[in-house]
Amino acid sequence: MPHFVLECSESVLGLTDPGGLMRAVYAAAESTGLFARGGVGGIKVRINPYRYALNVDAHEHFVHVFAHVMEGRTREQKKDLSERVVRAIRALLPGVEIIAVNVADFERATYCNAPMVHPDGAPG
Repeated sequence: MPHFVLECSESVLGLTDPGGLMRAVYAAAESTGLFARGGVGGIKVRINPYRYALNVDAHEHFVHVFAHVMEGRTREQKKDLSERVVRAIRALLPGVEIIAVNVADFERATYCNAPMVHPDGAPG
């Protein structure tokens, strides 16, 4: 269920293996014990690299992770998640100064995915 969308400068992909970067974020999220280990509720990670970006002080490299999780986690759990992901990325990219994570909640009442919708149109 949780989605981790890494937005980064395209240059970051030249500093580390994209698959390794995604696996590091996955492992950091999994280490919290907050998420299902598989299936529809499992952790999902993807990368959106940017060729063009303008950053403070002309830093070339950046990584920002937008974490979207189902509501119900405490502020402390989300802070721990953010810190674990930042540490994991920093370990892979020690020369990158701009690394950030934002955790936002999906609202359970309005969230929907394909398995929740019946093909015949009947209510879920």
